[in-house]
Amino acid sequence: MRVGIVGCGKIADGHAEQLRAIGGADLVAACDREPLMVERFAQRWNGVAAHADMAEMVRAERLDVVHIVTPPDSHVQLACQAMELGCHVFLEKPFALDAAGTRRILECAQATRRKIGVNYLYNFETPGLQLRDLMAERTLGDVVHIDTTYGYNLGGDYGMAVMGDPAHWVHRLPGKLFHNVLDHVLAKVVGFLEEPVTVNAFAHRMRPASGDPALDAMPDELRFTLSGANGVTVSGMVSSHARPVSHTMKVYGTRDTVELDYAARTLVRSARQDQPSSLGRLFPAWVQSLRFARNGARNTGDFMRNQFHYFQCMRVLLRGFYGAIDGRDEDPVPHAHILRVATLIDGIVEALERPA
Repeated sequence: MRVGIVGCGKIADGHAEQLRAIGGADLVAACDREPLMVERFAQRWNGVAAHADMAEMVRAERLDVVHIVTPPDSHVQLACQAMELGCHVFLEKPFALDAAGTRRILECAQATRRKIGVNYLYNFETPGLQLRDLMAERTLGDVVHIDTTYGYNLGGDYGMAVMGDPAHWVHRLPGKLFHNVLDHVLAKVVGFLEEPVTVNAFAHRMRPASGDPALDAMPDELRFTLSGANGVTVSGMVSSHARPVSHTMKVYGTRDTVELDYAARTLVRSARQDQPSSLGRLFPAWVQSLRFARNGARNTGDFMRNQFHYFQCMRVLLRGFYGAIDGRDEDPVPHAHILRVATLIDGIVEALERPA
């Protein structure tokens, strides 16, 4: 399939790298409104033709698939236009600014009979895939509660770009800083919650005031709770200050509990005390050490097989997406899943706007 990328920012290189790796996809073109951005991208990726307009690119390059990695306020217009031009579309998160925009894109996909995908890559990270298997095998029993954390490093390259530019597109999002990562947080938990879901949330700014009203109006700590009609609850934290910067999830089940660390690519069963008294407190640490050692051995094997790079999970997701286009696989991220994530983000944003 002939593929083009719309938007030549930093994440575009991640998409290009994985497209070159999966096979069956030929990256032939890219476009960006900034000529310098697309020219440099084309220099980094040999064989990529540079364009300034998406519609012109689609027609000139006879594209089958378009990856849209622009800011989310452009996603509805660009995704619908690409599908109406006959292309399948893979979107970066956030999928859209709100659930209304999400519905428009999904309805356009149905009307044009084109595939629409989104980069909910962490569901395809090693621990995410392991959790899916455990749930299919009923190893955990019924899920009771989920606790999830996501760290946002404002001292990193991306965080500094956001904080250094009050006009950065993140400041235009309804949920500001949190809106940019909530897709990642919620995409991992929506499958456990039955509708309707009750949402509560609060946020605050922990960093010192900068004197810039746009920056100082942006909170950097978020806490939320979700409660599904099936009784499953979720507690979530998005933090810019907790250290180490974490990306974890703990799933409590009626049979067993597991802890996932997406950064370290580990999934371990929680420690339990099976022996009495002090002896029972001696063994769990050794059992947990063995479990982590097994994770380390598996990760070492993946590293040796070149399956441990940063965007390995995106590679797995893209193989599924292109397999769905070919008719070999189901959509890796169903439409209903995408819409539920968007609806929950709307709910969190609305909760943050309620008077205290």
